[in-house]
Amino acid sequence: MDSPKPVAFPPVPFIDLSAQHQPIADELLAAVSRVLENGQFILGEEVAALEAEIASFCDSRYAISCASGTDALVLSLMALGIGPGDEVITSPFTFFATAGAIHRVGATPVFVDIEPGGFNICPKLTAAAITENTKAIIPVHLFGQTADMEPLWRLAVLHDIPVIEDACQAIGARYQGRQAGVLGTMGCFSFFPTKNLGGAGDGGIITLDDKDLAARLTHLRVHGDIGGYNHVAVGFNSRLDALQAAILRIKLTRLEEWTEQRIESAAHYDHLIDAQGLGDWITRPAVDDTFRHVYNQYTIRVPAFERDSILESLRDDGIGCALYYPTPLHLQPCFESLGYSIGSLPHAEAAAAEVISLPIAPGIDAVSRERVIERLVAACESQVGWANRRAA
Repeated sequence: MDSPKPVAFPPVPFIDLSAQHQPIADELLAAVSRVLENGQFILGEEVAALEAEIASFCDSRYAISCASGTDALVLSLMALGIGPGDEVITSPFTFFATAGAIHRVGATPVFVDIEPGGFNICPKLTAAAITENTKAIIPVHLFGQTADMEPLWRLAVLHDIPVIEDACQAIGARYQGRQAGVLGTMGCFSFFPTKNLGGAGDGGIITLDDKDLAARLTHLRVHGDIGGYNHVAVGFNSRLDALQAAILRIKLTRLEEWTEQRIESAAHYDHLIDAQGLGDWITRPAVDDTFRHVYNQYTIRVPAFERDSILESLRDDGIGCALYYPTPLHLQPCFESLGYSIGSLPHAEAAAAEVISLPIAPGIDAVSRERVIERLVAACESQVGWANRRAA
């Protein structure tokens, strides 16, 4: 008698943008057609309308769009006059653009370790890193949860240092009731397609309340031109396309709905992990009750010596997952001259060795989430260390 064939389960993709776009396809196509018909492809009314809507959403006075989240960081540093000889404090556990933007303007990144058990910069270590050359602090709201901003505000006021929020993964996140993007001098957002509010290509925006800085940013994104080919500064070309703005305006109307879906999925993952008794093996994302985490990523931590095999097992089972980020920035070859080495920033290094991000995008249903955790349990149970820890 033939043995029964194993049941084939559909894969769970890490992110499926087509599933997100399908329900609003008609609206997106209408928005694109509107831009094609009016022929205004660079800046213009669509971009101005998006800027006003983002400013309203974030509760900022101004929102200045640009070509990417990376450019948002570069433009913010330029607008503050930061350059060679200056130091900018930031986190080593983030996407490369955070430190790359600092280097791009000629300043020096100063890396400060993240908080134990979390993923964001440690305020106490930030205070110790400030010198007379420190000209800005860039906290990163990694994975959709803001950094602990109140102690950073106090440092900024005490030392008269601006704070640039790297909120590229955190649109809609809140800290003590306030939106990400208005928690410092400026807030930088990315519209990369996989972000919580993503376009059909690159895009970015800067939120702020300072009128003079807003004017400077507006000029810098068009080569420092204030009109009539009168260049008051050397900027560069970083304009948002009207097509992207039109698409983003449609998607902005769904952002809160999608955010709530992410939060619901995260809560379900939390419940499933706890129900399986995985707390001694898997560390769930730490969330402060006064924060609103918007889960650009749902990132767990597992023992470093088992992480890669767990990741491989999940992928073999059709579970989409990713590593954000496998190498902290202070250990990147291009920053070797800064003098950091293995062991310099141990909490960031530990996180980089332990993290796995699970599918969290809107549209993932309860059955798929259960499948993810089921296969995660199976992946953990296959590890030697699992049996040893269970027996302890």
